[in-house]
Amino acid sequence: MAEISAPVATVIASLVGVVVAALTAVITYATTKKREREAEIRKEKLEHYKEFMTSLSGIISGEQTPDGQQAFSRACNKLNLVAPHAVIIALQKFQQEIKITNRSPSRARHDEIMSALIHAMRSDLGLHSKGESETLVFGFLASGVKPEKTN
Repeated sequence: MAEISAPVATVIASLVGVVVAALTAVITYATTKKREREAEIRKEKLEHYKEFMTSLSGIISGEQTPDGQQAFSRACNKLNLVAPHAVIIALQKFQQEIKITNRSPSRARHDEIMSALIHAMRSDLGLHSKGESETLVFGFLASGVKPEKTN
């Protein structure tokens, strides 16, 4: 086997060092960009989820208004863009339960399905803690203020 001379070995070692440094920089850059994109998407999801939760107040039985219904529809449509599959499926089940044509609405089923939707959103945002129960039922408090009648 032929020996490599000291100057050639130095050049090879330098080239390897440059290649390793370049690869490290590229991998670090790509990883950082990926994390930044994920953080931006998570922030966007949180905004959409907040808007959705706010819109629920506009459709509470006895307090619903046309504006509230429109806000709810817009919020649901936005979720279709950013939410993962599990959230969209839970949203669709919730929409089926609350639609006007539902001939057998059930308060218990409504709360169960709405809670499953909220749990799916919380899970998507990474907000589930160890020991948090999936059986926790979320509810909404109506203000008791009747919406103003529009002419």
